[in-house]
Amino acid sequence: MQGRGFLPATREEWDRDYGGQPDFVYVIGDAYVDHPSFGPAIISRVLESRGYTVAIISQPDWRSKESVQVYGEPRLAFLVSSGNMDSMVNHYTVSKKHRSRDAYTPGGAMGKRPDRAVIVYGNLIRQTYKKTPVILGGIEASLRRLAHYDYWSDSFRRSILLDSGADLISYGMGERSIVEIADALNSGIAVSDLTYLAGTVYRTGQPEALSDAVHLPDYESMCEDKGAYAESFSIQYRNTDPFTGKRLVERYGEKLFVVQNPPVKPLSQAEMDEVYDLPYMRACHPAALREGEIPAILEVQYSLVSSRGCFGSCSFCALTFHQGRIVQSRSQESLLREASRMTEEPGFKGYIHDVGGPTANFRHPACKKQETYGACKDRQCLYPKPCKNLKADHRDYRELLRRLRALPGVKKVFIRSGIRFDYMLADPDPSFLRELCTYHVSGQLKVAPEHVSDKVLSKMGKPSRAVYEQFCRQYRSMNERLGKKQYLVPYLMSSHPGSGLREAIELAEYCRDLGYMPEQVQDFYPTPSTISTCMYYTGLDPRSMEEVYVPRNPHEKAMQRALIQYRDPKNYELVREALEKGHRTDLIGYGPKCLIRPENQGKGQRGGRDAASQGRRPGGKAQGKGPRKRRTIRNVHKRPAEAREKSL
Repeated sequence: MQGRGFLPATREEWDRDYGGQPDFVYVIGDAYVDHPSFGPAIISRVLESRGYTVAIISQPDWRSKESVQVYGEPRLAFLVSSGNMDSMVNHYTVSKKHRSRDAYTPGGAMGKRPDRAVIVYGNLIRQTYKKTPVILGGIEASLRRLAHYDYWSDSFRRSILLDSGADLISYGMGERSIVEIADALNSGIAVSDLTYLAGTVYRTGQPEALSDAVHLPDYESMCEDKGAYAESFSIQYRNTDPFTGKRLVERYGEKLFVVQNPPVKPLSQAEMDEVYDLPYMRACHPAALREGEIPAILEVQYSLVSSRGCFGSCSFCALTFHQGRIVQSRSQESLLREASRMTEEPGFKGYIHDVGGPTANFRHPACKKQETYGACKDRQCLYPKPCKNLKADHRDYRELLRRLRALPGVKKVFIRSGIRFDYMLADPDPSFLRELCTYHVSGQLKVAPEHVSDKVLSKMGKPSRAVYEQFCRQYRSMNERLGKKQYLVPYLMSSHPGSGLREAIELAEYCRDLGYMPEQVQDFYPTPSTISTCMYYTGLDPRSMEEVYVPRNPHEKAMQRALIQYRDPKNYELVREALEKGHRTDLIGYGPKCLIRPENQGKGQRGGRDAASQGRRPGGKAQGKGPRKRRTIRNVHKRPAEAREKSL
């Protein structure tokens, strides 16, 4: 059955190519895209490769039971996923406003999936099929597998397993667990007896069987005491490793328990190759395309996933809970095979858009120990400084990029999934930086210092400001030696836990000294299962249980964001208020270090928008020919090298 093309996504296709009863019906919140950058495509192809049949129901009408009855009852189970993205993040901005575009829906149309899609789909299936097993997977279920803070309702919610009516969650990267689930169900084992599989979460009313488990604070206690949740999160975080992680139990009332089994073991390189060598169509299903292109595929269609997992452990990232800290990678041969197939596609223009994963330049585990014993429970690989056992080595990645560049039909290979600059600095061999600047940067390199206040960076789990500035100097020096005019574009985040107005002003001063204003600034977004979200909700750092200042007030968050974009006239009042509240009125004036001009009391206008913007003091003569142009993200780092050096 393998290799026929797309898996069936309509009843007509099922009857034409298969017929009978499908083994699995897969309900997904995205349009059906058969590409290895999309989780549902991987899971369905892995099941197909093991001889199971899978029928797809894409973006069903959640108001109608008939929408999940397209193929009738599956032989083994319903699989449910919100898609590649959490449905709430997909629908709402950090300010909880509705987004206007859904990148995973034909034509970018909104409204094709419900809020909390996994819960809605699970209950819709359960209302229709009372006893058929329902298995949850994907990012939305994975990160809500235990009790969690929900930013959108500002409430503490139960495990999604209970609210969805499902039987089981396959969390994390599910290739191993979904095959074990399928084989067990196929052998006649009841879904209620699948209590032994790594990478799964189940419910039980029999606590006597949990003597080997670590008991978390119960749900009722966590609802009453935020400190209890911080304690629970700390235990969860220390048990995310597949080699050392313990079974965790969370009690609800007197007789209900949600049990998380330890994570699945990482895939070997051969297993990773097998997954990515499956016969993906690398395209959107034709039924979806009739309603318009799926925007999300445009960036990844000509990209290569070279690795998964990340030992960077940024506090605001959920990768530790989902993919884990142990990096797994594909072989160069597997990536070259995929790239060669890519060059034969009609739309390929010669540009590979990305070669990477969560972090592009992570191609192997952080150290030899991780391959056998797992990641350290109470120590990070890069923060606060690189571990002495860290193996910082770019030779494999550099060789892979060289081989990709040499393929016939390839003009340029980009790296867009992010470079971890502190890891690059830890490599004693500077040749990767040379090749990066020579071949893989097109004018700008995006990096993520996120902030410049060491106080905030410590809560983010990011390297200190001095480390970023060292990288800036090396990057600039390398481009000068190569005779290239290439610049850094830093990603910056406002309102992260630990950031008060003083730290936000420090970041604004950095932007001033750098000579640019970012066109976009990301407010911290509290999504489930991150250290930062735990800090946001509890006011405690779960790693140390120390109190953390958290900017929750929307007005303060607006001030912090406005400070980074202080040059924008629309932000004048917010910036002025922030500087006054932060006791930094020295930054309001006409000097070279000032962020904004004083208000023009005589005309009732702001000096930054009238007289001062024309290069004169109020009442004075014009100095120069006209208003200064505002520097934007396009000319960051374009000041003379000696001036930039002083700002660093």
